[in-house]
Amino acid sequence: MDIAPFKLDIDELIADYAKENSTSLADFKRVWKAKKFSYLYEGRPKTNSGFFMQSLFLHCIGHLTSQSSLRRRLAGLYCLYCLYECQPYKPQFKIYLSLEECRQLKDFVITTKQNEVHLVPALVKRMLDKGMFLFGYMNLLGDDSEKQVEELTALQNKRVNFACDKLFANTQAESYMHMDLGAEFELDSIKKLSKEYAEAKELALAEAGQTVDIEDAKHILQSDKLLGDKIEEVVKEWDAQKEEFYERTGLSRGNELVLIDNDESGVQHHEYDDFDELTQLLE
Repeated sequence: MDIAPFKLDIDELIADYAKENSTSLADFKRVWKAKKFSYLYEGRPKTNSGFFMQSLFLHCIGHLTSQSSLRRRLAGLYCLYCLYECQPYKPQFKIYLSLEECRQLKDFVITTKQNEVHLVPALVKRMLDKGMFLFGYMNLLGDDSEKQVEELTALQNKRVNFACDKLFANTQAESYMHMDLGAEFELDSIKKLSKEYAEAKELALAEAGQTVDIEDAKHILQSDKLLGDKIEEVVKEWDAQKEEFYERTGLSRGNELVLIDNDESGVQHHEYDDFDELTQLLE
């Protein structure tokens, strides 16, 4: 997947904002709208969405944590925030932030306070309160960032499967999720019986018409669809909704979900002190 064109678009957006001689989010949004930057997502890939979003986030974080001017670093933060809020995915992909990047973000907040850019602490606090970040150890700004983003995406997918397994444990949800409604209804048998019934009804009325007046009974034959056809439509709608569910959640069509160990990430709780410190700084 070639992310280079998307990164160039972000670079141009940040460069245009840096020329504005401004530090406000409102001005950044104005530049964003002028460039119709939300159309960036029109060219998004149909697969590997997690890799795509984390790559965009990572590029913005690179600007935020760089040694560039304050305005360019601000633009990196503002772009990160807007990309998250405007993303077309539901649920939204969280922004992966390593321990080192969290420390750099904390230092940046302090720098903006010293430069009287008071919006930044409030904005970062909002991002934390809304749970936009996914905290971890891995620093994706290394030389092999593409491979690391792929590993992160795979880990996120595993965690989704793990959460779904816990959600569906000891419930009928999973059986419904994989149920073949056509087989449950015995659709082929119902279609065969409904067709035979319609033919028998038509034959019976035809025979009766030879001896008595059946004009008042002809409405019995007037039916838009057979029962089997109506049930078949219900089954098709069920299958379509099930496919949409698979596509949105990324779950497999099998009967088992992937399980992982709760401690797979290897993150110890005491290592989150820097994240707590950042939160305290913003209060």
